[in-house]
Amino acid sequence: MNDLVKAAGPCLILASGSPRRRELLEQLGLKFDIRPADLDESVQPGERADRYVTRLSAEKANAGYEAGTVVLAADTTVVLGQDILGKPVSRQDAVLMLLALSGSTHEVLTGVTVMSDLGIDTVCVRTSVKFRELGLEEIEFYWSTGEPVDKAGAYGLQGIGSVFVVSLDGSYSNVIGLPLVETIELLRRHGVACLGVTASQPNLIKDSHHG
Repeated sequence: MNDLVKAAGPCLILASGSPRRRELLEQLGLKFDIRPADLDESVQPGERADRYVTRLSAEKANAGYEAGTVVLAADTTVVLGQDILGKPVSRQDAVLMLLALSGSTHEVLTGVTVMSDLGIDTVCVRTSVKFRELGLEEIEFYWSTGEPVDKAGAYGLQGIGSVFVVSLDGSYSNVIGLPLVETIELLRRHGVACLGVTASQPNLIKDSHHG
């Protein structure tokens, strides 16, 4: 870990057990505790994908919050048309997801929430991803690697799943599970120094509404 870039101020908590999110934060040199939130992640009837990920990220942050801390939570899902594709529950589920994504363009949505004594801020970040045509044999092989098991949409961009992607429009880290540009901005707003900068330093963070 880079000792020159550290989280300052209140204790930072990552309310997620995702190793990808942990690794992304570690790349920034941040120090944090990990406290995964155990919640029902079911989609509510008629719930839009953007509402779904922002609701869950806010609920996770609220579950991990204690006075004097800054809690970061996120939830990522894959959306194809009107269908929300979460983590596959079986081999067959993963195969059907990947066949549906084959040769098409889908969106990856991540809701990010930061909660502290200052309040709560939530954003939704979208990335468009285009897949090439996939064969059933390579889908079956991909499942056998174990990579799709715990990933929304049954693929991981940071792993073998990257060979399926023709193009990507938007945040790369968002597809992995944590859009870093937006996450850094939110953390700074809540007093956490990222890359040596906090939001208290003037003219460095553009003011915008989050909700």
